[in-house]
Amino acid sequence: MVVPVNPLDRHSLRTRVDAALSAFLDSQGAALIAMSPELAPLPTALREFLDGGKLMRPGFCYWGWRGVLGDSATAQEEEGIVHAAASLELLQASALIHDDYMDDSDTRRGMPAIHRRFAAAHREAAWEGSDERFGAAAAILLGDVCLTWCDEMFAGNGLPAERTAAARRYFDVMRTEVMAGQYLDVLAQAHGLDEPERAAQRAQTVIRFKSAKYTIERPLHVGAMLAGGGKDVIAAYSAYGLPLGEAFQLRDDVLGVFGDPAATGKPAGDDLREGKQTLLVALAAARADSPAAIKTLRAELGNPDLDTAGVAELQDIIRSTGALDDVETRIAALTDQARAALDAAPIDAEAKTVLGELAVMATARKK
Repeated sequence: MVVPVNPLDRHSLRTRVDAALSAFLDSQGAALIAMSPELAPLPTALREFLDGGKLMRPGFCYWGWRGVLGDSATAQEEEGIVHAAASLELLQASALIHDDYMDDSDTRRGMPAIHRRFAAAHREAAWEGSDERFGAAAAILLGDVCLTWCDEMFAGNGLPAERTAAARRYFDVMRTEVMAGQYLDVLAQAHGLDEPERAAQRAQTVIRFKSAKYTIERPLHVGAMLAGGGKDVIAAYSAYGLPLGEAFQLRDDVLGVFGDPAATGKPAGDDLREGKQTLLVALAAARADSPAAIKTLRAELGNPDLDTAGVAELQDIIRSTGALDDVETRIAALTDQARAALDAAPIDAEAKTVLGELAVMATARKK
């Protein structure tokens, strides 16, 4: 299936989400600068960090809402759901800023990661102390600001209070799940590959809570509840969103090892340098039958100085074990499962079409 138009551009959704975020950041940034002009770099950095985001979580939230109401909403209600959906991009920013620091990543979307950006500002200004510690502190604090602001933006969506309250239950659990999933990801890296089968189980748990629920299922739930949806819609969105979210993360894991930097915005093999304990890597470790391959995988995974030749060697090991083919098969099966659930979902026809297009976008190969 070919998607001729980005589904996030339907009904000018991307433009409207960007406008809502821009207006919110104008107000919040002005409040920061009123406290002290020296805070100005924070909103500036955040604006630039948000530029180029995929807006997947706002997209699933909005179309989860449209699945319940169709095109019957008033202009004021449309404004409210866009405002609420846009708040999820601030939650995503918080998670990514913290994630990049924890992973010691250099870049994000082709730009310096936030902790690197502020470390560089420290060096250029020749300030006292460690530039790396300053960058880390700034990233942690800006990520915390985003987490606070996402709550504030969501609460101010202007939709009926009872619907916002119902949606908040899912909004709150989503934030807990992504943080819990992040901890499990850090824990998985600490355990390493000494028990490959257990590593694979851990990786699947991380996929569910750090990505699948957070990226697709919960945004759909939030949108549905903001529209006054019932249990049947919530169940249908889980049946569609969970397998699709898992397929999305598996695709991201493949791209983290084999992706084109021009498409991913990160250096080739960056997940290998960061030592990501993904299902792809865990399956390779479990299936490698050569002592030399196992030794290389365990020694080089997480090596920050891994060069192009080293990346290629690990890629070859992953391919030769059949791990890549297995993950591709899982992506296809999970995507088919999600599409079947979507076909049966009791939702608006246009929303069903767009959610099908989003499934293609979320799992497409990007070379």
